[in-house]
Amino acid sequence: MTETSYDCIVIGSGPGGYVAAIRSAQLGKKTAVVEKDKVGGRCLNYACIPAKAVLRSADLLTEIRESEEYGLKVASVEVDYVAIQARREQVVSTLTSGVGGLFKKNAIDLIEGDAALTPDGDVSVVGETVGAQTVILATGSIPRAIPGVEFGGRVIGTEEAWALAELPGRLAVVGAGASGSEIASGFARLGSEVLLLEALDRVLPSEDADISRLVERGFKRQGIKVHTGTPVADVKAGESSVSFSYGGETAEVDYLVIAAGRGADVEGLGLDAAGVELDERGLVKVDGALRTTRAGVYAIGDLVAGPALAHKASDEGVIAAEDSAGRPTHPIAYVDIPRATFCTPNVGSFGLTEAQAREQGYDVVVGKVPYGAVGGGIVYGDRSGMVKLVGESKYGELLGGHIVGSRATELIQELVNVRALEGGFTEVARTIHGHPTLSEAVMEAGRAADGWLIHG
Repeated sequence: MTETSYDCIVIGSGPGGYVAAIRSAQLGKKTAVVEKDKVGGRCLNYACIPAKAVLRSADLLTEIRESEEYGLKVASVEVDYVAIQARREQVVSTLTSGVGGLFKKNAIDLIEGDAALTPDGDVSVVGETVGAQTVILATGSIPRAIPGVEFGGRVIGTEEAWALAELPGRLAVVGAGASGSEIASGFARLGSEVLLLEALDRVLPSEDADISRLVERGFKRQGIKVHTGTPVADVKAGESSVSFSYGGETAEVDYLVIAAGRGADVEGLGLDAAGVELDERGLVKVDGALRTTRAGVYAIGDLVAGPALAHKASDEGVIAAEDSAGRPTHPIAYVDIPRATFCTPNVGSFGLTEAQAREQGYDVVVGKVPYGAVGGGIVYGDRSGMVKLVGESKYGELLGGHIVGSRATELIQELVNVRALEGGFTEVARTIHGHPTLSEAVMEAGRAADGWLIHG
């Protein structure tokens, strides 16, 4: 440890932590990051990035299998799962080494080891106390099991699923939220027999109901056996398989993946001793500037309320760093953060669902357009996708946007930007879009909400 005191110490080097550290250094603060595992945190090393690397391989495989529709005959295609995993590791290594390079560029010290707050508000790392004017907690989250089941052996979490050394023949995924849906869609297309189980009444239960319906239809076309409203019980893990019951049936699979949620990683941080309070959900209490109940200590990312998303954590890291430097900041409108699910079909969304908007008393207008209504959807071979806008009639306000289909995770950003710039669905309808593109479906959905759909 080269220094005994810093202006800012960030605990955790994931997308929230490393961004907070870089912004702090940019603002002239002597900054250090403490990391107990690998630079880049869980997102870069085990979760977001590895998932998308494997899913990219599954996406390419799907395109190859469908290539005959485009006049291209491929004699055969073979899944080299070992090579897929090798590419995953290469992608992770490239990005994490890039973060390390950013630390050096910004003169940020990296301290390895477990960290905890001291009662004085400093940081203890492996028994040595390091002074800090500001501490930003960015330790992320850990997986939660389901009642009566523990992780271990062939009962694994999502992070372990993406790193499996061999392609499983049979896989059961418990939880059809974003992470579970990505695993189910990825492994099913790579060749695993997949059973997807969700205790609630539909897949992607936090998304708009119309979106969930199309996603489930897509999953079934991929051969995924989907069971909603179906809890899992009687889990028994053996050396080579896992057995369990669900909905009056029993099954035996190679691995049982639990994707049923995550909890804040606060154990061992010394929060009680430092006077940092938690709320009733076990999350760190913060205000709109991410300040905790202890002066000089901030918390961001999965430790605090709001969606557990990497890009949300990054923005919170910027806010915390700027507030600690005396810069003006503003709270995040969490409902307007884009949500992205990289299963096939892709899902991108923001804001209120139609049901939520009605529950909140808005006079709701909806604009829905299938991808197949515009040239891009026909040309690029995705007629089943859909854009759905949720607005209110009095002022034309854009309350939410929901897209399912190819490039949905990219297309949603336009609607987020419109909302941020105080535009409405009328502005979406009146903005010229390139032709032929999938984005024209976004424009047409705006027109549909405004009452003058052209193509459809």
